[in-house]
This record gives sequence, C-alpha cells and structure tokens, in this order.
Amino acid sequence: MNQAQNQPATAGAAAPAPAPIAAEPDSLHALVLSSLDDDQAQELVSIPLEGKSSIADHMIIASGRSTRQVTAMAQKLAERIKHAGFGHARIEGLPAADWVLVDAGDVVVHLFRPEVRSFYNLERMWGFGDGPVGAA
Repeated sequence: MNQAQNQPATAGAAAPAPAPIAAEPDSLHALVLSSLDDDQAQELVSIPLEGKSSIADHMIIASGRSTRQVTAMAQKLAERIKHAGFGHARIEGLPAADWVLVDAGDVVVHLFRPEVRSFYNLERMWGFGDGPVGAA
C-alpha cells in the first residue's frame, strides 16, 4: 500500500495524485476550510447560516496578505471545488481583489485584504461580532 506512494508518477498518467484536501471528501465546507488553510489564509472564520439564511449553509470569511494572495486563494479554491465534483463556483471581485466572493452554492466565501475586511466587518453585520476576529 505504501509502496504505491513511493513509485514514480510515470506509470498511469491518468492518476491525478493531488494531495487530499478535505478530511471529509463529501463535505464542501471541509474542502473549503482545508483549501484556505493550505493557502495560508489568515483569520479564518466559519459562520453557520443553516436555519438563519436561505443563501447558504455556511459563510466563510478569511484574509489574505495582499491582492495577489487573495486572487490566488480564490482561483485555487474554485479549481479544487470543481475537481472535487461540487460544480462550478462563481467568483466576483477578481479585478481589484480587495474583496473577492466565491459562491460555491452551500458555502459562500468572502476573501479580503485585512484593511478592507476591517472596514466592512461582515462578522459583526451577521451578528457574530463578539468573536476574536476583528477585535481591536
């Protein structure tokens, strides 16, 4: 079993062999959290919306250190969602990349530069402002 992991990737080019992203492969929420963690997202917050909103089951808010990192996180996340079989995620806000929205259906992801995130303070708007995120 471990022997296959040590084999060179020359045999069977059809095997994608990406690193596993989510602990629960059937969970879009877990996939998104894992992807953002892998891409070094900062101040990651997941807000459960089930029963509170019809837009999604979860809202995830995270920060990137720069517009370049925010753009890369959004593009990689959309690609991973598609490859995992969860369909096509819509991305809004890439040209400026100050605030990028990734709509994956049951999970909506907001990626911000830190200054923009503190300005909009979505955690507080959704009534979850008493947490450690954004507390100054």
